[in-house]
Amino acid sequence: MIGIAGGSGSGKSTIATAVVAALPGVVCIQHDAYYRHRPDLDFDARTQINYDHPDSLETELLIGHLEDLSRGVQVSLPTYDFTEHLRAPATISVQPASVVVVEGILVLADPDLRSRLDLKIYVDTDADLRLARRIQRDIEERGRSVASVLDQYFSTVRPMHLKFVESSKRYADLIIPEGYNPRAVATVVDMIRSYLAVGRQSLISPL
Repeated sequence: MIGIAGGSGSGKSTIATAVVAALPGVVCIQHDAYYRHRPDLDFDARTQINYDHPDSLETELLIGHLEDLSRGVQVSLPTYDFTEHLRAPATISVQPASVVVVEGILVLADPDLRSRLDLKIYVDTDADLRLARRIQRDIEERGRSVASVLDQYFSTVRPMHLKFVESSKRYADLIIPEGYNPRAVATVVDMIRSYLAVGRQSLISPL
């Protein structure tokens, strides 16, 4: 189990994709697929939820899925519709794999989730670059306006980043600076290959 955390727009998804592409038998699970399903709220109320706070995520369900995968049990991952702020009806079937990558801004902030990770990675990217990437993503992929992205950034994203995400960096085994870093990704891939080759119990060697 490998956790990749970092601020919104830090490049953690790109790194997770690169790791999966470089190795056979690796699956990636996105933490933000586990946003809580709130059909009891109307659309306007759902837009006011603080999606950058840990309580917005059903992390206990993610942990349960990781436990099932570790026991060799197939799981059905939720999918989330970011335009409607609801879980979509479709799920994604994931088979057990030798390596599971869990990616999300708050992956290292939850102690129960963190305790199940064999390798903890934090992607450390400057705030201005993260904000620019977030604006581009939310406009192109989620139908947002620049004004709404900036409003969310200053009201919840930035304060929650400082409170929960940035502080979780202290738990990382490896910090990757400035987003996608080919040398750092190659190091992670080599560590995983070594683990798979010799069947170690941990990706981190004792001091």
